[in-house]
Amino acid sequence: MSLIRDYYIRFQVLVHEVAKFGVVGAAGFVVQLGVQNALFGHVWPLVAVVIAYGVATIVTFVGNRHWAFKTRKGNGLGQEGMLFVALNVVGIFIQIGVVALVVHGMHRTDRLSYNVATIIGIGIGTIFRLLTYRKFVFARPVADPAEELTPEPSGR
Repeated sequence: MSLIRDYYIRFQVLVHEVAKFGVVGAAGFVVQLGVQNALFGHVWPLVAVVIAYGVATIVTFVGNRHWAFKTRKGNGLGQEGMLFVALNVVGIFIQIGVVALVVHGMHRTDRLSYNVATIIGIGIGTIFRLLTYRKFVFARPVADPAEELTPEPSGR
């Protein structure tokens, strides 16, 4: 039991960030599918994906910045926002690639195939986004105030 506790303590921040990222992602997922399905049949399928993805990106940026990765200090709103959008552009190409493969490559144009392809694309894109957000957008954890008050050992 102490092994599990030791690993939890060691990876506590990561576990909490991944869990919160998942909740924010779930909210973005609901937003994306809602907007996408509202647009289904009114615009081209890939256009609906892009519009829905854009709306979901705004929702997830706010959630990730102010909740999931709030213990990390990025390089300010402007740089975080630009990196977030750039990485989401890569993420949308991952997602569109899966949807395009199903719709155009496999000629599956029904709503179920469209939504399944979207879900698979979101899954692959989510893994990409989690790794890149932690490494590039919200890169540095905010220092613990207690650690800042502790003097560095002088090595003597």
